[in-house]
Amino acid sequence: MPLPSFCEPLGDGLWAIDTGFHRDRFDAAYLVAEGGRAAFIDTGTAFAVPRLLAALDALDLPRGAVDFVIATHVHLDHAGGVGQLMQALPGARLVVHPRGARHMIDPAALWQGALGVYGEAQMARAYGTLLPVAADRVHSTADGETLHLAGRPLVFAHTPGHAQHHQCVWDARSAGWFTGDNFGMAYPEFNVDGRAFIFPTTTPVQFEPDAMRASIARLMAAAPRQMFLTHYSRVTGVPDCAARLLAMIDATVAAALAHRATPDRLATLTAALMRLYGDGARAFGVALPDARIAELLRDDAALNAAGLIAWLDRPLRVSSAAIRT
Repeated sequence: MPLPSFCEPLGDGLWAIDTGFHRDRFDAAYLVAEGGRAAFIDTGTAFAVPRLLAALDALDLPRGAVDFVIATHVHLDHAGGVGQLMQALPGARLVVHPRGARHMIDPAALWQGALGVYGEAQMARAYGTLLPVAADRVHSTADGETLHLAGRPLVFAHTPGHAQHHQCVWDARSAGWFTGDNFGMAYPEFNVDGRAFIFPTTTPVQFEPDAMRASIARLMAAAPRQMFLTHYSRVTGVPDCAARLLAMIDATVAAALAHRATPDRLATLTAALMRLYGDGARAFGVALPDARIAELLRDDAALNAAGLIAWLDRPLRVSSAAIRT
């Protein structure tokens, strides 16, 4: 069976699967195959599950060959399809940060939290239904733990910053991290001469800039050759990406602090982030029309602004950032 167009081979027994969330090449899940066994890292939403299963079929991997379904964290663009996928993969274990495990076993609170951010219509349209996972099929990781996929080591690092329940996965075979949302976003439309324009995701409600910086430093300590982002897919030239990402985190925090007392903070900060991203893209060499840049980044700016406001409203966090700046 030919490989579907939404399934991109990356080498080293890895494939990026475009989950189809929002638009093409926005949200990736990953398939890892080794010795006839397989693991998924992130799933996308419930609507992505047929694509994940189609990737298995195209690669002649039976559903019983999947040992692990790994969630970098339980935000719905990463783990909304976990329940449906686990139903289709009877031999798989769900591997999740211990802070996220209870939300996979009983997703009611996760649903309600997302409902408050997105609203009922958007939830139904974009995410579908959340299904629970039986507790005896859930494995909560320890920081630094190693699981083996047919002898291939996958190492789990607890990496707060984007969310307290976030973990990244180190794959020595590819010398790469599966970074979820803790190494930013880099859409292919913004690539310039093979380099990625990268910026942080600060979506509600647990963004912590100091923790994110520390997590990035931890990832970089492994001297990775590549990073596998959820938004979107592989980036190389990792040291340069890390430097640009850290600079953008600082600029994002500065924008938030500058507008913390502004009336209508959401609209004002969203506009400030749009300027920051647009100016950054132009300085990076992106030649897309202004309208296309705005179209691609408008939703991210609004969600990132909402997450920054949640951070600003935690007084101790504001004090910490103010000291740094």
